[in-house]
Amino acid sequence: MALDSTTQSQAPAAPPHSVLGNREWLLDCHCASPVVELLRGQGWDVISDPYANVHCSSPDQRVYVGFLPETDEAAYGEVWHIRVRGVDGEVAWRQTLGANVPAQAVAGFLAALIASPQRSCPCT
Repeated sequence: MALDSTTQSQAPAAPPHSVLGNREWLLDCHCASPVVELLRGQGWDVISDPYANVHCSSPDQRVYVGFLPETDEAAYGEVWHIRVRGVDGEVAWRQTLGANVPAQAVAGFLAALIASPQRSCPCT
Protein backbone atom coordinates (compact mmCIF):
# COMPACT_ATOMS: atom_id res chain seq x y z
CA MET A 1 0.00 0.00 0.00
CA ALA A 2 1.47 3.34 -1.02
CA LEU A 3 0.98 6.28 1.29
CA ASP A 4 0.11 9.71 -0.09
CA SER A 5 -1.59 12.84 1.16
CA THR A 6 -5.04 11.24 0.85
CA THR A 7 -4.19 8.11 2.83
CA GLN A 8 -5.95 8.10 6.17
CA SER A 9 -3.84 7.04 9.09
CA GLN A 10 -5.21 4.74 11.72
CA ALA A 11 -3.66 3.82 14.99
CA PRO A 12 -2.87 0.12 15.18
CA ALA A 13 -5.38 -1.88 17.15
CA ALA A 14 -4.20 -2.50 20.66
CA PRO A 15 -3.53 -6.15 21.41
CA PRO A 16 -5.82 -7.77 23.95
CA HIS A 17 -4.80 -7.05 27.52
CA SER A 18 -4.03 -10.71 28.09
CA VAL A 19 -1.24 -10.56 25.50
CA LEU A 20 0.62 -7.80 27.33
CA GLY A 21 -0.72 -8.20 30.84
CA ASN A 22 0.87 -11.57 31.54
CA ARG A 23 4.32 -10.83 30.12
CA GLU A 24 7.49 -10.98 32.09
CA TRP A 25 9.39 -7.99 30.74
CA LEU A 26 13.14 -8.05 30.44
CA LEU A 27 14.39 -6.84 33.77
CA ASP A 28 17.39 -8.66 35.05
CA CYS A 29 20.00 -10.01 32.61
CA HIS A 30 23.06 -7.87 33.19
CA CYS A 31 25.78 -10.10 31.78
CA ALA A 32 27.24 -10.04 28.28
CA SER A 33 26.19 -13.57 27.24
CA PRO A 34 23.16 -12.79 25.01
CA VAL A 35 25.14 -10.17 23.10
CA VAL A 36 28.28 -12.29 22.82
CA GLU A 37 26.29 -15.28 21.54
CA LEU A 38 24.56 -13.13 18.91
CA LEU A 39 27.75 -11.47 17.69
CA ARG A 40 29.86 -14.64 17.65
CA GLY A 41 27.11 -16.26 15.58
CA GLN A 42 27.49 -13.42 13.07
CA GLY A 43 31.25 -13.92 12.74
CA TRP A 44 32.34 -11.05 14.98
CA ASP A 45 35.65 -11.06 16.86
CA VAL A 46 35.05 -11.32 20.61
CA ILE A 47 37.81 -10.74 23.14
CA SER A 48 37.59 -10.73 26.94
CA ASP A 49 40.21 -8.84 28.87
CA PRO A 50 41.58 -9.77 32.30
CA TYR A 51 39.20 -7.28 33.96
CA ALA A 52 35.94 -8.97 32.80
CA ASN A 53 35.37 -6.45 29.99
CA VAL A 54 34.29 -7.81 26.61
CA HIS A 55 35.26 -6.22 23.29
CA CYS A 56 33.52 -7.16 20.01
CA SER A 57 34.33 -6.06 16.46
CA SER A 58 32.28 -6.63 13.32
CA PRO A 59 33.88 -8.60 10.49
CA ASP A 60 34.54 -5.35 8.58
CA GLN A 61 35.94 -3.75 11.77
CA ARG A 62 33.54 -0.78 11.44
CA VAL A 63 31.34 -1.57 14.44
CA TYR A 64 32.61 -1.93 17.98
CA VAL A 65 30.55 -3.22 20.89
CA GLY A 66 32.04 -3.14 24.35
CA PHE A 67 30.66 -4.52 27.60
CA LEU A 68 32.81 -2.55 30.00
CA PRO A 69 31.69 -3.06 33.61
CA GLU A 70 35.21 -2.54 34.95
CA THR A 71 35.98 0.91 33.54
CA ASP A 72 35.73 4.47 34.79
CA GLU A 73 32.71 5.02 32.50
CA ALA A 74 30.82 2.23 34.29
CA ALA A 75 30.95 4.29 37.48
CA TYR A 76 28.86 6.87 35.59
CA GLY A 77 26.40 4.25 34.34
CA GLU A 78 27.88 3.63 30.89
CA VAL A 79 28.45 -0.11 30.65
CA TRP A 80 27.57 -0.87 27.01
CA HIS A 81 29.44 1.06 24.32
CA ILE A 82 28.44 0.81 20.66
CA ARG A 83 30.38 2.72 18.03
CA VAL A 84 29.84 2.71 14.24
CA ARG A 85 32.44 4.10 11.84
CA GLY A 86 31.82 5.37 8.33
CA VAL A 87 33.83 4.18 5.34
CA ASP A 88 36.26 7.04 6.02
CA GLY A 89 37.04 5.55 9.45
CA GLU A 90 35.47 8.44 11.36
CA VAL A 91 32.91 7.67 14.06
CA ALA A 92 29.49 8.10 12.44
CA TRP A 93 27.54 7.56 15.65
CA ARG A 94 27.85 6.04 19.09
CA GLN A 95 25.52 4.86 21.80
CA THR A 96 26.10 4.01 25.44
CA LEU A 97 23.69 2.05 27.58
CA GLY A 98 23.61 1.64 31.32
CA ALA A 99 24.04 -1.33 33.58
CA ASN A 100 20.28 -1.61 34.11
CA VAL A 101 19.57 -2.24 30.42
CA PRO A 102 19.04 -6.01 30.03
CA ALA A 103 21.54 -7.73 27.76
CA GLN A 104 18.65 -9.19 25.71
CA ALA A 105 17.53 -5.63 24.89
CA VAL A 106 21.08 -4.72 23.80
CA ALA A 107 21.16 -7.90 21.67
CA GLY A 108 17.83 -6.91 20.09
CA PHE A 109 19.17 -3.46 19.25
CA LEU A 110 22.27 -4.99 17.66
CA ALA A 111 20.23 -7.61 15.79
CA ALA A 112 18.20 -4.79 14.22
CA LEU A 113 21.42 -2.99 13.27
CA ILE A 114 22.87 -6.16 11.72
CA ALA A 115 19.61 -6.93 9.87
CA SER A 116 19.64 -3.53 8.14
CA PRO A 117 22.36 -3.76 5.47
CA GLN A 118 21.58 -0.45 3.78
CA ARG A 119 23.95 2.37 4.50
CA SER A 120 21.27 5.02 4.66
CA CYS A 121 17.59 5.41 5.28
CA PRO A 122 15.35 5.32 2.18
CA CYS A 123 13.66 8.54 3.28
CA THR A 124 16.80 10.62 2.69
